[in-house]
Amino acid sequence: MSYRICLMGCGTVANYGHLPALAAQPDLELHSIFDPDPERLKATQDRFSVPHATGDTEAFFESGIDAVTITSPAPCHLANVRDAAHFGKPVLCEKPLAMTEADSQEMIDTADRAGIALYTGFTARFNPVSGAIRNLLAEEAIGRVGALRLIYIWGCHGKYEMGPDGQQQEQARRAGRMHEGGPLVDCGVHDIDLARWWLGSEVTRFSASGAWVDEYEAPDHLWLHMDHECGAHTMVEISYSYTHTAADPRYHLTYELIGSEGVISYVMESNQLEVRNTAGTRTMEFGPGKNFDGMYGAYARALAGEQTDELATGVDGLAATRIARAATEQVIAGRHAS
Repeated sequence: MSYRICLMGCGTVANYGHLPALAAQPDLELHSIFDPDPERLKATQDRFSVPHATGDTEAFFESGIDAVTITSPAPCHLANVRDAAHFGKPVLCEKPLAMTEADSQEMIDTADRAGIALYTGFTARFNPVSGAIRNLLAEEAIGRVGALRLIYIWGCHGKYEMGPDGQQQEQARRAGRMHEGGPLVDCGVHDIDLARWWLGSEVTRFSASGAWVDEYEAPDHLWLHMDHECGAHTMVEISYSYTHTAADPRYHLTYELIGSEGVISYVMESNQLEVRNTAGTRTMEFGPGKNFDGMYGAYARALAGEQTDELATGVDGLAATRIARAATEQVIAGRHAS
């Protein structure tokens, strides 16, 4: 059976990730798109040959659809979920789930009252290396896990871009993410979620420190420390200022998990996962990139009624949003106090 999917928000992440994956998924049909910007809507419709495109919410939901993907800016997510719930359509929502913990909880409550499913689009779960790490932990390849170091530092596409007048200007996408809460709220939620998912253990306590390279309210470089119920500790380092003004920017992503019987490490630059334990050392090769195809395969299976713990729930989205937002606000408050 094929499910007709509609998508709300035709911005950058929709065009490079969600829409190509939807178009390629045999069990899903890209049926309708929504965006308040007529030019962006038309360009997206033409590029992906979408049958229905509108800036009218009611017309969008009445176009004959089975489920919704929300890829609008985070401040719009709550209103989008309310609309989907009103029309009884299950939702896959981009991260971060919402701007605040209260909004995230309202989204979950709204979906529950309407009897619809609410999933959070944590694509990092579907990267092959993420699944391999989870399987290794299930096999106890490194024994009991005590520490995780998750590093995700980059410049968020750079501080500057060329304006329509040919002059250098602040890059709008990065600036928007900083005004919405900064790197921990935007991208750091992936690492928070991976730690919870890999360990199968909730966070009991967290604290954070931050640094300001640029002068936004939110720090553009943060260190988050989380204690888990199982006794493990996770350190997340996240940055939007790492090589953000460099002519040759770098993107650095590293996962290290330290256990009683060995270590798992992954460095994206080499695409290599390494396991060093009491049996020796083995390496595996994994390509970089977000696996939107894998996420939409899981979405299709979920719509068909298959139970899976790969696809993150609204509760998972709430957990990551709560920690990321509270930790960021803690760092901001500390700066003001000093």
